[in-house]
Amino acid sequence: MSIEAWFGGVVTVVEVLGVVAMIAGFAIALVLSARALFGGRGGRTAFQTLRTSIGGSILLGLEIFVAADIIRTISTPSLEDAAVLGLIVLIRTVLSMSIQIEIDGVAPWRRAALTSGAEVLAAEVARGRRSAGPAS
Repeated sequence: MSIEAWFGGVVTVVEVLGVVAMIAGFAIALVLSARALFGGRGGRTAFQTLRTSIGGSILLGLEIFVAADIIRTISTPSLEDAAVLGLIVLIRTVLSMSIQIEIDGVAPWRRAALTSGAEVLAAEVARGRRSAGPAS
């Protein structure tokens, strides 16, 4: 088996993982949203949960696809392939940033200026406690 064929197989596996991550994320988003809606937290919370979860799964899938593109370029290095990779990474980065802004409602550089690290940590701890439910 040649090195190009081996890298091709690895790229295929990584791309399949990206698709699986998106599909699993969509399914999880639907379940979480349904739990929020029928759990009495209201339609607005259910919609926000759905939107955030789907956005997160798309972001994860895009990150995995970028990794696959990098592996593909490593397997057949050329100036043209590197330029194409750069363009693909640029497009996917802009798309990822757009999705992140849509999810958070604020640009990442603005969020950093508006929120301290302690506030971010406290919010994540509170979110973890809420999702864990009451201790038994």
